[in-house]
Amino acid sequence: NWLVREENLPAGFCSVEEGGITPGDHTLLRFTVSTPNIGTADVNLGDPNAHVAANDGLYEYATCHRHFHFRHYALYELIDPATGYVWRAAKRGFCMIDIEKYQPYPGPSNNDRNYLSCGAPATATEPAIPGNQGISMGWADTYVWQLGGQYFVLDGGDHQPVVPPGTYIIRITVNPPFTAAAGEPCPAKDSNGFCHQLPESNYGNNISEIQIDIPDHPGKQGVGPLKNQPQIVSEPID
Repeated sequence: NWLVREENLPAGFCSVEEGGITPGDHTLLRFTVSTPNIGTADVNLGDPNAHVAANDGLYEYATCHRHFHFRHYALYELIDPATGYVWRAAKRGFCMIDIEKYQPYPGPSNNDRNYLSCGAPATATEPAIPGNQGISMGWADTYVWQLGGQYFVLDGGDHQPVVPPGTYIIRITVNPPFTAAAGEPCPAKDSNGFCHQLPESNYGNNISEIQIDIPDHPGKQGVGPLKNQPQIVSEPID
């Protein structure tokens, strides 16, 4: 599901801070992403506090969200098929937990929901919050369109080029390839030598794409399958 519309983005939104967006009125392309576990075992990562203590590079602390995010979990790209130009979405981090049951899952229907906590480090006044991140088999980690950062800024308000009206591709890559920076761990490598956070037998089936049409003047009611939804006055974070 997706929606193009005009919205006001206040300075207090985490996505505005993290995405380097100028506060104010903007034209946005919002969208929902669901990453189901359709396998026969859980994606079990456990407590981010333990991973950070081990310095394995899987997690980072999101100061605005006040919990841990799994690094390099997903890559959101808006692509102009005519030129190949790519825009980046505002979202900067992901907490991997069970959000909703994946209805087409062919396995057992009584599979439990096991991963519910992002976790957070200790502060000067509060103890650490134990986390338990992962995705249970038959469940999905879903990022609904209202969440912070689940959008592309189309009018240049994030210091990327303006996105003109036309036909585009939204591409979602889960467990995307990355080139490790100096001193950054590379937990797994594919056959092309790129790093991934999670090892897989097949890295070639992690991409989903959808074609959309971006209009010239979408207005506040918007254009797309999610048009006429209420405006967002407080930003849910994940």
